[in-house]
Amino acid sequence: MSIIRRLFQREPDPETITVSHEGVAYTVAIRRLGQARRFTLRVRSTSRDAVLSMPARARIADAIGFAERHGAWIATRLNRIPERLAFLPGASVPLRGVPHAISHRPDRRGTVWVENGSILVAGEAEFVSRRVRDFLKREARKDLEAATRRYAERLGVKVTRVGIRDQASRWGSASSTGAINYSWRLILAPPFVLDYLAAHEVAHLKEMNHSPRFWRIVKELCPGMEPAKAWLRAHGANLHRYEG
Repeated sequence: MSIIRRLFQREPDPETITVSHEGVAYTVAIRRLGQARRFTLRVRSTSRDAVLSMPARARIADAIGFAERHGAWIATRLNRIPERLAFLPGASVPLRGVPHAISHRPDRRGTVWVENGSILVAGEAEFVSRRVRDFLKREARKDLEAATRRYAERLGVKVTRVGIRDQASRWGSASSTGAINYSWRLILAPPFVLDYLAAHEVAHLKEMNHSPRFWRIVKELCPGMEPAKAWLRAHGANLHRYEG
């Protein structure tokens, strides 16, 4: 590589930087975006960090300075994010929107079952968390497959596969091949929220966009979509408090 080329070559951006406020260090991810016109900051509750978006031609030194000047803002927003909750005995977990206490039953046979408002877990204590998580994912798959099948039949479309994942940035996604993926965390929400998400993703098999026609299809399938959307805006972030 020539000396002139090396002089003009930009060093790669760091993936993250650290901003300190009152003696506490906070991680900030760096994203250089072609369409960005200014520096912007946002926080991510799932990864408990901040993201700084910057214009394509901006200097990384200016981005770092911007983040440091907003250290108090970053600290305040991140400290508002609720702590993660583990699936341990005594913890309360919403199942279909209804709080259920986790209770360990080492003397019982089986794995996980629901009884009198509790999630009961048999077996050794070290496996309680994993068994509760697996149980919730099975329940999510059952409810989402049923809702997806119901809406697909009404709309006359073919669903080739229903997948259950732990998607941080979206509650569901649909592909033109007929495959639909959902976040298992929807089983923590009230049933009308899960129902709306199923209608939303099935509607994408007719319209792979968010056009007015798409939203008309969703509303025909799920007339109660607005309360569900409002619930997700108000409470959706809290569903990520629980360990994945």
